Amino acid sequence: MNKALYLKFLAGYLIIAVLGFFIITAGGSFFIEKHLERTISEDLYQEAHALSESDSVQNNISSSNLEGIRETLSIIADCKGTIIWVINNDGEIVLSTRVDISPSEPIPIQDFDTTQWGRNYYQVGDFYGYFDDTRLSVIAPITSEMTTRGYVSIHYPISSLYQERSGILLIMQLLFLCIYVLTFLLIFIYRRYIHRPLEQITKGASEYANGNLSYRIPVNSEDEMGYLANTLNYMSDKLNRNGEYQRKFISNISHDFRSPLTSIKGYVNAMLDGTIPPEMQEKYLKIIAYESSRLEKLTRSLLTLNELDVQKRMMHIRRFDINEVIKTTAATFEGTCTERKILLELILSGKELYARADMEQIQQVLYNLLDNAIKFSYDNSSIIIETTEKNDKIFVSVKDHGTGIPKESISKIWERFYKTDISRGKDRKGTGLGLSIVKEIILAHGQNINVISTPGVGTEFIFTLEKARER
Repeated sequence: MNKALYLKFLAGYLIIAVLGFFIITAGGSFFIEKHLERTISEDLYQEAHALSESDSVQNNISSSNLEGIRETLSIIADCKGTIIWVINNDGEIVLSTRVDISPSEPIPIQDFDTTQWGRNYYQVGDFYGYFDDTRLSVIAPITSEMTTRGYVSIHYPISSLYQERSGILLIMQLLFLCIYVLTFLLIFIYRRYIHRPLEQITKGASEYANGNLSYRIPVNSEDEMGYLANTLNYMSDKLNRNGEYQRKFISNISHDFRSPLTSIKGYVNAMLDGTIPPEMQEKYLKIIAYESSRLEKLTRSLLTLNELDVQKRMMHIRRFDINEVIKTTAATFEGTCTERKILLELILSGKELYARADMEQIQQVLYNLLDNAIKFSYDNSSIIIETTEKNDKIFVSVKDHGTGIPKESISKIWERFYKTDISRGKDRKGTGLGLSIVKEIILAHGQNINVISTPGVGTEFIFTLEKARER
């Protein structure tokens, strides 16, 4: 089997891994950075705003006592890894937690202009060129009596933010890799439960295409693959049986046609070349006529079966008296029964009994069953044909007192060309199609037929018909 599907699945999995890792690294880095930037700036602004409103800052911003709050601010700044400034209204740094600044000698911030901040409460940059590295800076005004007296500014190194971002990103990457390694098990699951059964099913289909209908697909799982394999195995069995049936069918037809044709040809040639003298020809002409009748009967039976098989023959369902059909059919065997001293007993339910079916086909069923019953009955015996009614159904029974059917042959008598005893005399030769025709007709009507037989005692066939409603 071409492994293109498996390779495509594997390639797709690897592509997803690469793209997934890239998206997590690039996209994750961007979104983590923005999230940290927003979160840290909000936190720093809250801290700066709290300091700007504290009494210690507001009361000392205009005096030389600012040095007194340096220690407190330094502790806060060290805790957060930041630098805290106090800026006066002129834009000069009067207090820094990192640089000693005398209030009498403040450090001016070049181009300091709080109006440039607009509605933003933080900026990322070098804070008007003061820092050599990038900082996240927040600023909160120190107000008193509606007047701005200065500002508290906190500066957070952006490198610390990047370091925190890298830590979170590393955790995400490790989690992705762990999940990816775990999902790699999907490859093995796909290989075991999908790809391998698919290979076996494909091999089986190839074997069937090459004519090896006896091949069995070794997939026994309870999932869809197992169902597909079982369906294909069942299909191959049916095709194999159909093939064997066709071969057997042709063999049987050839045999049944060859025997009478050989007899006819032999006797005709013998009469033509004078081997059989004229005074003996009548005897052999009767044999030829008999063999011709066998061929005609066989041909007629094959045509009937063909019509039933391909449903070319539309059933003419109508209401008719089954008792009358039985009487008419039985009358056709009167000569044979008289010759062999076989008594036909008709035990019919009521004077009239109306069934709903195809009368011609049911007549064919009765003819075949009676023909069989007479063929395998002993001389000086009886055959009983009986009709009964039960639950809107009519039961028709044909019972003989003859040779019976062996137990091992009961299930095979419906098969085409099957004969229970090939060694029987020539007077019992048949086509082996009669009961097949009977079964096909009864099933076509949606009814049932059963057989009860005891070797040496007799056989009874019972079939059902739909009872016609009263008019």
